[in-house]
Amino acid sequence: MTTISLPPAARSRSGNRSRNRYVAGLRTWRGVTGLVLVGTVALAGLLAPWLTGADPDAQGPQALAAPSGAHPLGTDDIGRDLLSRVLHGILTDLSIILTAVPAGALTGAALALLAGTSRAADLVVQRLFDLVLSFPGLILGLAVTAILGPGRWPVVIIIALAEVPYFGRQLRAGVLVQREREYALAARVGGAGRARVLLRHVLPNAVDPLVVQGAVALSAGVFIEGALSFLGLGVRPPEPTLGSLISGSVAYLDTHPVLAAPLAVTTALVLGFTLLAEALNRGART
Repeated sequence: MTTISLPPAARSRSGNRSRNRYVAGLRTWRGVTGLVLVGTVALAGLLAPWLTGADPDAQGPQALAAPSGAHPLGTDDIGRDLLSRVLHGILTDLSIILTAVPAGALTGAALALLAGTSRAADLVVQRLFDLVLSFPGLILGLAVTAILGPGRWPVVIIIALAEVPYFGRQLRAGVLVQREREYALAARVGGAGRARVLLRHVLPNAVDPLVVQGAVALSAGVFIEGALSFLGLGVRPPEPTLGSLISGSVAYLDTHPVLAAPLAVTTALVLGFTLLAEALNRGART
């Protein structure tokens, strides 16, 4: 029996329209500002070894030193170069969220596809999403670190778990809409099995909302990592992260305002991802 599907040209045009909408969104002031903020911060982190020759973990004789030629942002409370620690902290944060968010997206997508196979599976997956969402991010972090202890990988797991239900629900909603469209019905009438219709026809047309959710998740990932490290539940010292740098600088901000640099960088990163999410969302709706 012959399987009926969308012509390749039609699917190509649909994909091109989606890409064009996102590109148009990124060309707005929100998109450009977001790209500049995220790109500047990310580039600074990637170029950390070349932008500063100081060891981020090396302690010097002068604690809380003022900015100078040797230390452009001064030193922290135990004499470590602040600029070097901020730049390497950016690199640590990016490595964590760029591992955790795709892991959460893939897990959520897999569960959403599983939910689309039967009503029983859908019920189980939805209750699982509800269970994860019933725990605020920080409470979920406390629970995971109580079991695994603080560290880089527990933070990755926490961020991924926190994002699974959001990606899963976004994709599930798209699947529910797309599988009732004419092309999906035609494919089923033509003899295509449930899995084939889901993976070949429905999924490619249901993933668009995940692009916007990805930008939102990156912003949330920065916040979660910062909050956990601020509370001492994140990456273990002396490895720098933006959250741990903020935590260590709070007590000295009134006398050494330059120690607010990690907070400014974190704000720029979160704001950049948020603006990108808004730009992509506006582009998707046009």
